[in-house]
Amino acid sequence: MTSHAFMTTNVQLAKTQEGDLSATTFAVKDVFAVKGYTNSAGNPTWLATHTPSTQTAPTIEALLAQGATCKGMAITDELMYSLNGENMHYGTPSNPYDHERIPGGSSSGSAAAVAWEEVDFALGTDTGGSVRIPSAYCGLYGIRPTYQAVTLEGVIPLAKSFDTVGWMTRSAHLLQQVGDVLLPKNTTNQTFDRIVYETQAWSYVSEEHGVLLEDVVQKAGLPTTATTLQTSLTECAQLFRYIQGIEIWQQHGAWIETAEPQFAQAIAERFLWTKTLDASMYDELKYQQQLFTQQLSQLLGQHTLLAIPTTPSVAPLKGASGEVLERVRTQTMELSCIAGLSGFPQVTIPVKNAQGLPIAVSFIANRGADRALLQFVTKLGGVFA
Repeated sequence: MTSHAFMTTNVQLAKTQEGDLSATTFAVKDVFAVKGYTNSAGNPTWLATHTPSTQTAPTIEALLAQGATCKGMAITDELMYSLNGENMHYGTPSNPYDHERIPGGSSSGSAAAVAWEEVDFALGTDTGGSVRIPSAYCGLYGIRPTYQAVTLEGVIPLAKSFDTVGWMTRSAHLLQQVGDVLLPKNTTNQTFDRIVYETQAWSYVSEEHGVLLEDVVQKAGLPTTATTLQTSLTECAQLFRYIQGIEIWQQHGAWIETAEPQFAQAIAERFLWTKTLDASMYDELKYQQQLFTQQLSQLLGQHTLLAIPTTPSVAPLKGASGEVLERVRTQTMELSCIAGLSGFPQVTIPVKNAQGLPIAVSFIANRGADRALLQFVTKLGGVFA
């Protein structure tokens, strides 16, 4: 069995200098520009209607300058608009923990390449969960950083209010090392002294999984309390979905109507839905997003972390009905939208259930606390690894 992680391994980029990432290898999602290469964005019509990039994305160049070597372009879900990881055109990357289960998406190939130990780390993008979900399903550490903390130059966009560059690894230490290269430098020495559970989020997981995930939180050794966000997770997810949908159609609607690409049914239906949205609602929706962000920021302050399950369950089986996958997607989005709406950093940490399948717990910090969050997770990793 192979990973089927790569769109192509013909894109090989040598390190340009020695540095903190010397001797490491990485893959990049097929949405990052590499000079002379045409990205597919997971769809053959996109590939056929676009031209080779004239520059390489700065994120890739920064990694090469610190000694890392790029080993290829990883498969993505079509136009990054799925959390499943199944691609009808280029195939589905394999989940090494159970080949009958999906790897998660849309950074599916990135996750598979790392989980199968074909590379040490991988770059992905995360709009609605596309780094966090495949990381959780494939037993990896993953980060969605603070919105706009890492440059999106040279990356194919999906929804401008939520797009981020993230990365995934098999160790907390390497997750932090990559962050040291890509994230803005800290000006404060921030620490955390309290963890808050979001009660609705924890109600989504089974009792068995809840115990395993809470054990990780408790091993941090910090005081814990429970709270319920003022805005329900269902309302948060709906708000996220509408803003995202309006922006997606603004970004890609003209190309879709002109090029008439063939999409998988669920993805095609999603794009058609975005076309029906009333763009006049946009300013009010963005105002509601601002209110939610302010509320969450007040809760977290500078020294509090929010703990949530990353996903409601283990990875679903491949070939599940559209109805089943949409139900899973809905609940997963209700968990992932907290960091998505607020733009706050979230790190997901792998845990195994009794059957040896990956589940995951996440910590969310306030805006700009990415480095402190990564340091916290690295120390915690030493406790339960």
